[in-house]
This record gives sequence, structure tokens and C-alpha cells, in this order.
Amino acid sequence: MLFDTHCHLNVDAFEEDAEATIARAKEAGVSRFAVVGFDAETIKKSLKLSAAHPEIYSIIGWHPTEAGSYTIEIEESLLAMLRTEKVIAMGEMGLDYYWMEDPKDVQEHVFRRQIQIAKQLQLPISIHMRDAIEDTYRILKDEDVSEIGGIMHSYSGDVAYMQKFLELGMHISLSGVVTFKKAQDVHEVAKAVPLDRLLIETDAPYLAPVPYRGKRNEPSYVKYVAEKVAELRGMTVEEVAAITMQNANKLFRLEDI
Repeated sequence: MLFDTHCHLNVDAFEEDAEATIARAKEAGVSRFAVVGFDAETIKKSLKLSAAHPEIYSIIGWHPTEAGSYTIEIEESLLAMLRTEKVIAMGEMGLDYYWMEDPKDVQEHVFRRQIQIAKQLQLPISIHMRDAIEDTYRILKDEDVSEIGGIMHSYSGDVAYMQKFLELGMHISLSGVVTFKKAQDVHEVAKAVPLDRLLIETDAPYLAPVPYRGKRNEPSYVKYVAEKVAELRGMTVEEVAAITMQNANKLFRLEDI
């Protein structure tokens, strides 16, 4: 049984076939999904999906590329929705210096506010980090996130920074990037991450793993992530599936299945 801890079944890429995609994933052994909402529209869709499907949970927050649109009204709306029964974490939040839709100080302010809200509600956090590893680490450390913990979503940093994030109480989530031949840093992370802090995800529809690289990703493909991690660690796929399921259930405070 697999837990895709980060996917976006709530975006336009799945508008025509979300139900069929969910069915395919279940057939492939995916028994739990976290659908991540990152702006007003995708948050609404995530909550609708988790309300309709017992195996789907919601992670909701405000993406760094949307930081400039964050207002007190949005914050108040988020606070209300974060108390929904099937919301298991807050995110994805963080910093994105690749797209740079908003200045660094604006992104940092919205990032810090969300961490503070997550601490207030005692929710783990899901972190988006692109070309911003130093500042992401600084902010997480400043805000003392160890009491809530969370996920370095689709982690692509090196082992040295992995250790720093682990010291802050974070989990390391590996996506389809781990299947890419040239992703040597991620391969080393997959070998080195402590088993009790390891998670897997698809980030569907993005970052499709080999053999589907370049195509639309979907939750059923999380098995390829599990297979590659198992290969790199000298484990069975069943062992990786069981460990990552247990880790996700513990972090999100869900009952084991």
C-alpha cells in the first residue's frame, strides 16, 4: 500500500479524468493521497475531493508564486478551512526564486505568517523550495518548526542540507526526480535519509518519473518512486511502501491501514 503525500488532482490537467485517475492509482496500490491546494481555486477543489473520497486528504496553503495576492481576507479564509476535518497539513508554502513572481521580502512574509498559523493550529507544513535553499532553511530555523514538523516536498537538495532540515524535525519527500539518471544529489539523499523520515510523492501532474518522464504524471506512478528508492537502498518495494505509509500516517496523525 502506497501513500502519495503530494499530488495535484485539483488542477486543470485532471479536469476531464480525475475519477479515472484515482481508480488507476487504487489499482496500482495507492491507498491514500494528499491533494495539495495552493491558491483559492485549487484549495476549493482539494477540499471537494477529500470530502468525496475516503482515501483522499487535503493539504492547503498559499504558494510562494501567489504571495503577492495574500491578504488578511485570504488569511481569515485559510484559518477557517484549515479546521476542516480532512485537512492534514498546511502548504505548500515556501520560497520560489526561480519564477520570482514576487520580491523575496513579500515571499518571506507570507511564508512566516503561514508557519505561525500552522503552529497555532498544530499542523505539519509542506515546503516548496526552488532555488532558495539557504533562505528556506534560515526561516524554518528562525520560526522553530520542530514542534510541528513537516515535509521538504520533492526534495532536490544535497545530503548536507538534508541533515540540516532533519535537525529541524522535517521529513524528506522524494518525487519522480529520484528516477532521473543525472539526479545524483537526490540519489545520495535517497540512500542517506533515515528510514523514519522518508516519504514518497508524485507532485502529479508534474515531474513524471522514468519511464513516463515528460508526460503527465499521476498518482499511480508513485510506485516508480518506491521502486527506485528500494533499488538505491537495497530494500524491497514492499518495505519502502510500508515504511513510507507508516511515516505519513504518523506525521499526519492518521490511523494505520
